[in-house]
Amino acid sequence: MTTRMTTSPGIAANRVAQNRTLARARRVTTQLFGSPGERSFAIQYWNALVEPGSAQRFTLVLRSPGALRRMCTPPSELALGEAFLRGDFEVEGDLESAVAAGDTIAERLASLAAIVRVTRTAALLPRDDAPAVDGRLPDRHGPRHSRARDTAAVRAHYDVGNDFYALWLDESMTYSCAYFASEEEALETAQEHKLDLICRKLHLLPGERFLDIGCGWGSLVRRASSCYGADAYGITLSEQQAEWSHDPHITVSDYREPQRAAPFDKIATVGMIEHVGEANLGTFFRRIRELLKPGGLALIHGITAEPIPARERRLWRRGRFIDRYIFPDGELTSLSTRIAAVEAAGFEVLHVETLREHYTTTLRHWVRRLERARAFAETLVGNTTYRAWRLYLAGSAHAFATGRLSVSQLLCRRTSPN
Repeated sequence: MTTRMTTSPGIAANRVAQNRTLARARRVTTQLFGSPGERSFAIQYWNALVEPGSAQRFTLVLRSPGALRRMCTPPSELALGEAFLRGDFEVEGDLESAVAAGDTIAERLASLAAIVRVTRTAALLPRDDAPAVDGRLPDRHGPRHSRARDTAAVRAHYDVGNDFYALWLDESMTYSCAYFASEEEALETAQEHKLDLICRKLHLLPGERFLDIGCGWGSLVRRASSCYGADAYGITLSEQQAEWSHDPHITVSDYREPQRAAPFDKIATVGMIEHVGEANLGTFFRRIRELLKPGGLALIHGITAEPIPARERRLWRRGRFIDRYIFPDGELTSLSTRIAAVEAAGFEVLHVETLREHYTTTLRHWVRRLERARAFAETLVGNTTYRAWRLYLAGSAHAFATGRLSVSQLLCRRTSPN
């Protein structure tokens, strides 16, 4: 006598439902990234199914059907970024390559019809409980780029903690683009080269009064003083940065406030103009001019970018993740806009240099250092903030590598005594 093994109706129905869910999920990932043959990475679904791509630059690990649903209802840069913070998906391998896959999504979802199509498909996936995103959110009180709101925005970015930044910056705590003689050069050496590049461009001489606006932890102030003999001062809006420097010449101050050591022979501002805002560029450059002696030199170092197309702002919501979790109220302007504002404020532009490739290399150093220090970073700031900064740094490296972002140095001279 033989016994036939049968599957209960409940188990069979559950299997059918699981297969239907997986099929819908694969349809969603195809709509987002293209077919497996078009992808340069693998996708691992929650049931351990691995769908290889044409190359294996990384593996995208999806935690659950509900996680994929949250990423795509509707899809946007912010939705994907928050899904990463929640751990809805993991990237095993090179995170910068995964950011490039995000560009693929933006290209494939360049129309409202495409977004509606993938949203409808994803909405058929089952829901699950979404953990809250507990990342640091900025204080948005007051008019944009008012002194109080600028102070809150700067502190939201820089007061994550000196110990956190020390995990992945070089020993001088220089938080801006380094200058590499070769890609093999150590980050510490390349940062010294950058500081020297600024001082040499300014023809900084012993005894000259020098001001660094937005001085960070003071590396340029220290270099200008110790190696070039300048009477160097720095201002920052971050109390933690000022306290770390232990330098009485570094104070907490807004650039619009009176400066006790003015007027200055030379002024630099490195990586601070991103906080100013396009509408305030004229005010900012006129203030630098007021602080300079006639004929004085100023060096403006900052990230540049062309305006985000309206369609990307509206549909893909590009830039929302960084604004919410990393760099509140930050605004990037084009190089041409910056030059026009400098000239309108009464400066002659003497020299322009772009350092885009140097920033790509700098950011890749920072990403590797942060990833190596993951365990300690998470004890300092928590998993969510660690993941936010890892994604931000890797995404920035990709943006500089592809030319979406650049960084420039403008050497300017105050043109008249009035």
